Amino acid sequence: MKAGTLAWALLGVCVSAASASLPLAAQDSPVVVQPGAPGEPTKTLPADSRAALPPLSAADVAFMQGMIMHHAQAVEMTALIESHTGNKDVRAIGAKISSSQADEIRMMQRWLKTRGQATSMSVPDMPEMDMNGKPMPPMPGMLTQSQMTALEAARGAEFDRLFLSGMIQHHGGALVMVKDLFDTAGAGQDAEIFNFATDVDNGQRAEIKIMQKMLEETH
Repeated sequence: MKAGTLAWALLGVCVSAASASLPLAAQDSPVVVQPGAPGEPTKTLPADSRAALPPLSAADVAFMQGMIMHHAQAVEMTALIESHTGNKDVRAIGAKISSSQADEIRMMQRWLKTRGQATSMSVPDMPEMDMNGKPMPPMPGMLTQSQMTALEAARGAEFDRLFLSGMIQHHGGALVMVKDLFDTAGAGQDAEIFNFATDVDNGQRAEIKIMQKMLEETH
């Protein structure tokens, strides 16, 4: 047997012997290591250790609950496309919005449930009409009932126009909600919320530009 082969064989015996000398529990249990602060050593934690969730912010909870409601209306709007227009560009962006926002709704629901929070928000008592007698949308950018009724009644090019202008308005409201979140002290610090809100801001800004160009082409 060559020297190199012999060395590898001996190493294998040593590893096997070392493993055999460990209790079964030690062999089967995962090792949980907590990195130390700068200049401090790492720590080995019990195998059943669980990561602690960051402190809960009321603004974070309200943002997620409100955004679920906000996204739900966008999904409702895109559901009309199949029967209301044959415009392939409107169909394409509608499918993208529907898919992404439905996925995000599931993510937000999971985030809230993990923290023992309701997945829907209780709307406080507020006047349903503004000073001019017009319906007030429940949050930034959401279409009023009259806007939704007009969208449902429209077909073809008129539907395309109302859908695009309505979704631009809707996306704009989401940007306001993200800004309000980050403007609130102590909010948006949770890594998952920070990443999600940043994605919403970037993604919906890009979609607004696309829809604005599409809207210009419908005139």
